[in-house]
Amino acid sequence: MIITTTEKIPNKEIVEILGIARGSTVRARSIGSDIFAGLKNIVGGEIDEYTKLQAQSREQALQRMEQDAKKLGANAIVNVRLTTSTVMQGASEILAYGTAVKIV
Repeated sequence: MIITTTEKIPNKEIVEILGIARGSTVRARSIGSDIFAGLKNIVGGEIDEYTKLQAQSREQALQRMEQDAKKLGANAIVNVRLTTSTVMQGASEILAYGTAVKIV
């Protein structure tokens, strides 16, 4: 499966647009990482626990988007975007979406 943020794929022709492929995940912080983050906030620096949580969430959302595209019969996804939103205090959603297409 080719996944790209561009509208076109070099040397490939889009022969069919199948619809929007999407995948999302909602993740919450843990009390342990919140305590550590509070300490980091005092001394400064990257909060590694949150960085890892966000990276895992992005990957899961992208994998779910790819699975959704496969269900539509796609072999590529173009115009991929990622967005986040707060669901409740301490929990956020990451949504990956793009246009599922068939290419040759």
